[in-house]
Amino acid sequence: MRLHRLDITAFGPFGGSQTVDFDELSAAGLFLLHGPTGAGKTSVLDGVCYALYGAVPGARQSGQGLTLRSDHATPATRTSVTLELTVAGRRLEITRQPPWERPKKRGSGSTLDKAQSWLREYDGAAGSWKDLSRSHQEIGEEITQLLGMSREQFCQVVLLPQGDFARFLRADAEARGKLLGRLFDTHRFAEVEKRLAERRRTAEAQVREGDAALLADAHRMQQAAGDAMELPELAPGEPGLAEAVLSAAAVARATAREQLTIAHCGLAAAESRQAVAERDLADVRELDRLQRRFAQARERAALLEERADGYHQAQARMERARKAEAVAPALELREAAEAEHRRAAAAEARARGLLPETFAEAGAAGLASAARRSAEELGGLDSARRAEQRLGRLVAERADLEHEERSDEDVLQEAETWLAGWAESRAGLQQDVESAQEAATRAEQLSVQREPARKRLAAARQRDEFARDTDDAQRQVIEATERALKARAEWLEVKEQRLNGIAAELAAQLTEGAPCAVCGATEHPAPARKDAGHVDRETEESALAASQRADEQRAEAERRLAFVQRALAAAQGEAGDISTEELAVQVEELEREYTQARGLASALHTAAEQLRQAERERERRLTAQREAAVRTASRGARRDALDRQRTALEAELVEARGDAGSVAVRAAQLERQAALLTDAADTARVAEDTAQRLKDADARLADAAFRAGFDTPGAAAAALLDDAAHRDLQHRLDAWQAEEAAVRAVLAETDTAEAARQPDADVTRAERAAADAAGRVREAASARDAAARRCAELDRLSARAATGLRRLAPLCEEYDRVARLSALAAGTSADNERKMRLESYVLAARLEQVAAAATVRLQRMSSGRYTLVHSDDRSGRGRSGLGLHVVDAWTGRERDTSTLSGGETFFASLALALGLADVVTDEAGGVRLDTLFIDEGFGSLDDQTLDEVLDVLDALRERDRSVGIVSHVADLRRRIHAQLEVVKGRSGSVLRQRGGG
Repeated sequence: MRLHRLDITAFGPFGGSQTVDFDELSAAGLFLLHGPTGAGKTSVLDGVCYALYGAVPGARQSGQGLTLRSDHATPATRTSVTLELTVAGRRLEITRQPPWERPKKRGSGSTLDKAQSWLREYDGAAGSWKDLSRSHQEIGEEITQLLGMSREQFCQVVLLPQGDFARFLRADAEARGKLLGRLFDTHRFAEVEKRLAERRRTAEAQVREGDAALLADAHRMQQAAGDAMELPELAPGEPGLAEAVLSAAAVARATAREQLTIAHCGLAAAESRQAVAERDLADVRELDRLQRRFAQARERAALLEERADGYHQAQARMERARKAEAVAPALELREAAEAEHRRAAAAEARARGLLPETFAEAGAAGLASAARRSAEELGGLDSARRAEQRLGRLVAERADLEHEERSDEDVLQEAETWLAGWAESRAGLQQDVESAQEAATRAEQLSVQREPARKRLAAARQRDEFARDTDDAQRQVIEATERALKARAEWLEVKEQRLNGIAAELAAQLTEGAPCAVCGATEHPAPARKDAGHVDRETEESALAASQRADEQRAEAERRLAFVQRALAAAQGEAGDISTEELAVQVEELEREYTQARGLASALHTAAEQLRQAERERERRLTAQREAAVRTASRGARRDALDRQRTALEAELVEARGDAGSVAVRAAQLERQAALLTDAADTARVAEDTAQRLKDADARLADAAFRAGFDTPGAAAAALLDDAAHRDLQHRLDAWQAEEAAVRAVLAETDTAEAARQPDADVTRAERAAADAAGRVREAASARDAAARRCAELDRLSARAATGLRRLAPLCEEYDRVARLSALAAGTSADNERKMRLESYVLAARLEQVAAAATVRLQRMSSGRYTLVHSDDRSGRGRSGLGLHVVDAWTGRERDTSTLSGGETFFASLALALGLADVVTDEAGGVRLDTLFIDEGFGSLDDQTLDEVLDVLDALRERDRSVGIVSHVADLRRRIHAQLEVVKGRSGSVLRQRGGG
């Protein structure tokens, strides 16, 4: 890789555009990059790194590139870095522009432009540049592939930071491992270690899980086997657990099968004894049944003997009841005749009680004759009744005529009064309608004028408000501008004070014995001191933040002023020059007139409707007046005719009603009298007939009782039984006879009599013996079932344990293999004698290559005195593999690199950096690095050593290689003629190039 040209604009401390011609500087082989502290020497190297990778080295990278922009650049200048280089035989041009917050082209404020990148390649045949890509990702992948190294490797190999390698020499194995791991990308070996450890933990967890399941099955076997199984005292994961569990399970299964055989034999014996006991119990129960049957028969026979008299009495009572049944029809006939006579006599008494006393002794014939006379008199009152009804209707009609006459008089009087004021009422209503129509027309005219007047009034009010806001905004802009100018001046002053005292700030970080970050020296005889007015970094950043806030407030005030001025112009165009007060008076007057006109116009519909209703009322009253006059004329003739008819009817009714109040009352009296007489005559005839039938029934009853053998009809009635009593008596007789037959049959049975002669049966004893035998059978069956379940459960659990063990065997083998590999890679295995991790082993090989490459240059720089060697010895209790020692040819002893002096440490670290660059280059595929940069450290060398170091660096020019030294050591400016000077100033730093080939 060879650098040709670098163009930077508004980058870091460079406010304008600067150009570095590396071809001119590289012509001399060695060139010097120098300048005062803080001028921007490192920013030139940052520009190279940013162009290649889109980022700057280490801690200087922050945010998304916004901090790369120069504070000295004008707002209209965009930050840009362009690098032209040759790599892998291709000449490329890379341009990168970080995000840029620029002023808006229209209006106030700012906008953020995205970062941009360009990659071009020079076509030698065509003699022009051709575009390759504008994608950040594609450009980054292309450059990384061509260079063969990452940004971290590039910064360590091409931009050699001496302070880092001095620390590398003195660092412990862990710190060296971190740096070498970043450079040689050995994280994949660390991932292998991590992956093996994870696989070991996973396999171990699976084995433990399998052992835990096997041990759980063993506990279940122990519960099933009882005391016949002892568990091994081993935890999951311990060797021998599976064999111990399977052995204990085999013993438990054999014991369980022996117990099952014993249980089968015990059950068979118990069942045989139970069968004998059941047969004995059946015999005893049968004997007990026959003995109880014979005893019960004897008891029943004795009871029948005691109740024999009652049985004979019941037989006699049943015989008398059968004789009395022949007299029952005559008794029923006599009872029916007697009940009928009693009802007829009571009805006759009730009917005679309603008649006058004059009819109390009359017979049935007399009562019937009196009823006929009353009916004849009632028939003569029909015509009088009709005349009375006609008279009532005449009186009612006469009253209606008088009421209609009074109503018609009221109608005529009211109509005459209302019609007298009609002309005046009609004129008033017509006037109301015309007034409402005029008001509606006026309201429509005013409605058209209201909206424009209101809009002008609103615009005038906005005009006045925006005028006030404009004055306030102008005043705020002036104040914000003054504050922004004042804050920027204060920031520039603070920044200049800090730059003047930056040496004291750097000196405060020096430590006795540690190399200076600027010159690399380990001795600091006269460090700069901070004066009383020293300004630190925090104060400068605070002043810068205050200046930026003031600029933002000024821009915001200008945006608000522009907005208010535009709004004021728009409001003035709509409102005109008339004052707001005059427009308000005009709008108020229009609203008042419009409201008044609307109120009057709203009465139009009501007035028109009232006029129409008045005209309809006039027609109705005229019609009613004519109809009332016609009814009055015809009413007189009808009234005279009704009076004549009423007089004739009243004379006829006086003669017909006699002493009664009316004909209807007289007719009701006669009608009730005829009904009572007729009812009394009927009941008297019925009573005479029922008395004769009762006499005949008495004679027939006496004759039937005599023929049935009873002395009187009463004796026959007493002997009769009703249906319920008859059924009860017959049931008792039948039950006695059936009981007598059953008792005789039982006493005649041979086996029953034979059982009665034997001793009493003991059923309780036989039942107790049978129950004991059944209990022993149940116990034996339970023992047999428990033994069978125990065998089945042990067989099932043993089979499951064997299956689990077969599945666990490959896992155990996998775990043993992975555990050995993991321990070996992690350095904890006994086979790993030096306790080296896999990544450390790989890095140790790389470190050995670096030490060998560094020794070639270190021997030249030290006049053959020092040699760097790699050591894999363990330090203390730590792990080995990354030790670095120096061999002193003068003493022949090997010692640690931390014992070197400051100058020796510098050229040792320089040799180490160059050796590392060679190894990383080979690792990256042999990409040729034609341009290198070495940053500081030369101030710690004496003249002779400096000459030797420069000779080594000058030897790098073999194969057309150039080396740039970054330093502010004055002696180097005399020794190296090709120089790139960085000059700082208040408006930013600039580059001066001179002395090239």
